[in-house]
Amino acid sequence: MSTLEEWQRVFPGEEVVGLELLGRWREGHRRYHTVAHLGVMLGVIDEYVGLVDDPDVVRLAAWFHDAVYDVFAGDNEERSAELARVRLGGLGVSAERVSEIVRLVLLTAGHHVAAGDMRGGLLADADLAILAGSAEDYARYALAVREEYAAVPDAVFRPGRAGVLRKLADLPELYRVVPQRAEWTARARANLEAEIVTLLDAR
Repeated sequence: MSTLEEWQRVFPGEEVVGLELLGRWREGHRRYHTVAHLGVMLGVIDEYVGLVDDPDVVRLAAWFHDAVYDVFAGDNEERSAELARVRLGGLGVSAERVSEIVRLVLLTAGHHVAAGDMRGGLLADADLAILAGSAEDYARYALAVREEYAAVPDAVFRPGRAGVLRKLADLPELYRVVPQRAEWTARARANLEAEIVTLLDAR
């Protein structure tokens, strides 16, 4: 199933906003935050769809969560959330559901999920799934992130990236709702710690 078909599962026959979003996910400066990342997220959400009461809300949050992506901006999540508010309102989505999608998009800024927040937990787990990948997959992910920040010198990138990874590694729970969260957490922490060591040792 193509990604546009995935969009049309939620909005049958609607192409304008779906194509706009795909255009954003295909912007030339992206190397990791691409349609492939979106596809992985949607796959995780579909696999564990039974964990949430309104999976389309989580799917739509995934579509919008990195719709605005500027590596030099600190408000990508806020701008992505506002885009969701405007576009979904224009598609006739209820104000209550739009507010929930906006909340979920904003949650991806720090991946802090409250206890019992199954929708937020599934979205965050899907977004962070790559961290629990094989060492080879994780290495490709880390390289793609570095390529997105190619304009940033190593002396700035390495400590900054290490700080971001440390915040993730220190989250009380890396994964919240997927059944294999303990296994994912163990692999993710190993991958994160290995990259942190590499970043700091190379300074």
